[in-house]
Amino acid sequence: MSLLEAFIYGVLQGLGEFLPISSTAHITLAPWFFGWKDPGLAFDIALHMGTLAAVIFFFWRDWIKLIKAGLTDAKSKDGKLFWYLVLACIPGGILGLLFEEHIETTFRNPLIIGIMFIVMGVIIYAADKYSRSEVTLKEIGLKRSFLIGVSQALAMIPGVSRSGITMAAGRAMKVTREDAARFTFLLSTPFIFLSGLYKAKDLISVPVEPLPFILAILTSAVVGVLSIRFLLDYLKKRGFGVFAVYRLILGVIVIATYLLR
Repeated sequence: MSLLEAFIYGVLQGLGEFLPISSTAHITLAPWFFGWKDPGLAFDIALHMGTLAAVIFFFWRDWIKLIKAGLTDAKSKDGKLFWYLVLACIPGGILGLLFEEHIETTFRNPLIIGIMFIVMGVIIYAADKYSRSEVTLKEIGLKRSFLIGVSQALAMIPGVSRSGITMAAGRAMKVTREDAARFTFLLSTPFIFLSGLYKAKDLISVPVEPLPFILAILTSAVVGVLSIRFLLDYLKKRGFGVFAVYRLILGVIVIATYLLR
């Protein structure tokens, strides 16, 4: 793999992991569009290590406070939020294990990805446009947390977007835009970590190219931090419309390219 390819993959991962546009879809489509070789398992883990570093860098203070409260004062607002995040991880983790083979094969079809780009673009726009902003992060509660966790399971399908579906679910349940995003980013921390840890068991016999590997981690980490900051600031004033339009346009391009080929 060239360093340019590694850099582009890192950018796509850093943007797609946190913006509601699906990192898995972009990483899958890049070699399909440009004729590159599949980056493989080791590189996929490297990209997720980068975005994990980004979300930890951005929210480490929050996590220290949440973990401390969760273990010492579970009835406090921070303590409850910690356990709500733990609960929200369970549905996606279980379904991820059950459908692992389909996630890595059947679902990574450009036609499916193109369709999901469009479908989720409409869902994200509608959930944001027609929902009131009444619930803050500390008021999310058990029911909303569980339902957001269940929605996260749909992100197994490339094109759905983990951040997109969880933010849409939060908005549909009247969570404010910024807090829906913040809950999503907090939820992504253990999910990315556990997913990478699970995949790492297959790395023992996989050769790794050091320079592209390191460049991908650094690029996805830096772009990931910038993406988180951008989205949290952006959602204070604007909605998800621009991301919905991007998804619709890209979905049409992907479907048209698939049919023409």
